[in-house]
Amino acid sequence: MIDVWTNAHPWLRGLVSYEPGKPIEDVARELGLRPDEIIKLASNENPLGPSPKALAAMRDMLERAHFYPDGGGYYLREAIGEKTGLERGNVILGCGSNEIIEFIGKAFLSPGDQIVTARHAFVVYKLMATLFGAETIEVPDPGFAHDLDGMLAAITPRTKEVFIANPNNPTGTLLSQAEIDRFMARVPEHIVVVFDEAYYEFLPEPPDVLKYVREGRNVVVLRTFSKIQGLANLRIGYGLAPASLIDVLQKTRQPFNANGIAQAGALAGLRDDEHQRRTRELTIAGRTWMQAQFAALGLEYVPSHANFVLVKVGDGRAVFGGLLKKGVIIRDMAAYGLPEWIRVSIGTQAQNERFMTELKVFLGK
Repeated sequence: MIDVWTNAHPWLRGLVSYEPGKPIEDVARELGLRPDEIIKLASNENPLGPSPKALAAMRDMLERAHFYPDGGGYYLREAIGEKTGLERGNVILGCGSNEIIEFIGKAFLSPGDQIVTARHAFVVYKLMATLFGAETIEVPDPGFAHDLDGMLAAITPRTKEVFIANPNNPTGTLLSQAEIDRFMARVPEHIVVVFDEAYYEFLPEPPDVLKYVREGRNVVVLRTFSKIQGLANLRIGYGLAPASLIDVLQKTRQPFNANGIAQAGALAGLRDDEHQRRTRELTIAGRTWMQAQFAALGLEYVPSHANFVLVKVGDGRAVFGGLLKKGVIIRDMAAYGLPEWIRVSIGTQAQNERFMTELKVFLGK
C-alpha cells in the first residue's frame, strides 16, 4: 500500500489540530449527566446568548434557506463599514475570524516564510502558518503581555506577517495606544500586521488601530460575532483593511463562505447596542468578582481585559478533569505550554459561583 505521506506536504506531518472547548453534549454523554446540569466556561462564549433581534432575523431567514446567500455580503459589509467609519470595500467576511487568518496565509505565505507572534498567543496563528509551510517565531512575553520591542527584533527578511491579539487570548492582557503607535512607527511597511480584536467590544476605551487602515498601512484588523454578539455557533467574523488589501484577500475566499442565516443574525446583532451593553456589564462585573475570589484564595491570576481569566491552579489538567466530573467545563492550558494554569470564561453570576464552589472543593480551600 502506498504511504500517503509520500505525496503530502511534509510540514503537515507534525501539525497538531486545534482542540476546542469540550462540548456540553459530549460531557453529558460521557458522564451520564443531563445537559441542563452542565455549565460551560471553556470557550469565552456569551452566557446571555444571541440578541433577541438576531434570533428573530435568523428565524425569518430560515424561510429562504433554499436560496444561496448573498455571496458578497453586501448589507452586512455595508453595516460594518458604517459602524466602523470605513467603507464596504474595507470589509471582508469570514467563517469566523479564523477564516480571515487563513485568507491572509493563502495570500502571503509560502514554504520557508516566517510569521511572528507572542509566545502565549492564540494557537491558530501558528497552526495556519504551519499549514502553508511557514515557520512561527514565538517571542517571549514577560508577564504574559506582548513584548513589541522583542517582536520587532524577531523580524527577519523571511518575515511576512506579525500577529498581535489585543486583548490577548488566552492571557487577557492589553496593549496601550502608545505601545501600538511606537510599534507601528518602526515595523517595516511591507509586513502584514494583523491586529486580532476578537474581544474589542469588552473594552470601555479600546485603542484605535483602524487609523492605520485609514492611512492605507499594511494592516488587517480581525473582529468576530462569536463573543459579545453570542453567535459562535454561526461561525461568522470579519476583517478590516485598506481596500487594496481586501481585494487581494477576496481572491482567496471560497464562494458563499458566509451563510445567509449567519449574515442575517450578524446584521441584526450588530445593530443591537443594548444587548452588547448588557453583555459587557455582566462580563466586567463577573470578571471583577472572579478575580477577587482568586486573590482571596491566594491563586495567581493574570488581570484580564476580556471575558475570561487565566489562573494558576497547580495542575491544570487535574483541575479540568475534576471539575468536568462535576459538570463544569473549563480549559486547561497545557496546549499553550502552561500546564499549571486554567482559563475560565465569565458566565452568569450563578455559573461563576458554581465554578468557584467546585474549584474550592477540588483544591481543598
